Amino acid sequence: MTSPPSIVTRFAPSPNGHLHLGHAFSAIYAHDMAKRADGEFLLRIEDIDGPRSRPEFADEFRRDLEWLGLEWRDVAPQSQRLDSYEAMAGQLVDMGMVYPCTCTRAEIAGLKDRRGADGLVYAGSCRGLPLDPDRPAALRLDIDRAMETLGELIWTDEEAGSVIADPRELGDVVLVRKDLPASYHLAATIDDAADGITTVTRGTDLFSSTHVHRILQELLELPVPHWHHHPVLLDDDGQKLAKRRGSPSLKDRRESGEDGLSLAEQLRMQHMQSGT
Repeated sequence: MTSPPSIVTRFAPSPNGHLHLGHAFSAIYAHDMAKRADGEFLLRIEDIDGPRSRPEFADEFRRDLEWLGLEWRDVAPQSQRLDSYEAMAGQLVDMGMVYPCTCTRAEIAGLKDRRGADGLVYAGSCRGLPLDPDRPAALRLDIDRAMETLGELIWTDEEAGSVIADPRELGDVVLVRKDLPASYHLAATIDDAADGITTVTRGTDLFSSTHVHRILQELLELPVPHWHHHPVLLDDDGQKLAKRRGSPSLKDRRESGEDGLSLAEQLRMQHMQSGT
């Protein structure tokens, strides 16, 4: 019987735009961490963002990763995991850990709630609202109730060490959207458990999200991985590279004849020089 790999990492892009250097850095980071330990690197496509998710982008992502010299194993995309999201959301409903929210983005912005690491922090205006199957609503996690129920939880980051889970920075996050079967927080947590991810690698911009994910793992009795939050690449203006800001794509670099292996080595050197 073959023993499981010592470490399993993943790269999980959304097929709603081209990959850029920031994505390349994240993929290389996760890939190399697994390969150094004779582990496994997975590719998971997060394709439940409605009409914004386009299958042709997923095919393009694979060409980009191959161009960078990476080796991976494909796992089921999110669009094939909808039953698991529904089941886990149902568990949280039964536990009384979520509540429906009918507020629109405009209404939330008008409340002028405090700002946190991920934008406006919802003040809980709908907390206590009963579930009504005939009324479309998002489902939000009742952070206070979850923390009171679970007590102190710890999660481990390879750089920060042991961290006490405190998701109040993000407030009562949405777990199920009105128009989607799961938010990033719920889907990524369930997927990482299903795929046997032992170390979640991602940018420091998602550090605060890990507090929420640790809470969800405990509520849903899911395995707890380690995390490694790496620095995010910045553009010349000091801002995070992003699809929405039109950061140069890997596709354009690849099709222009640039050497992907050389680019990957440059990103590795940048990582080593930064001391991360």
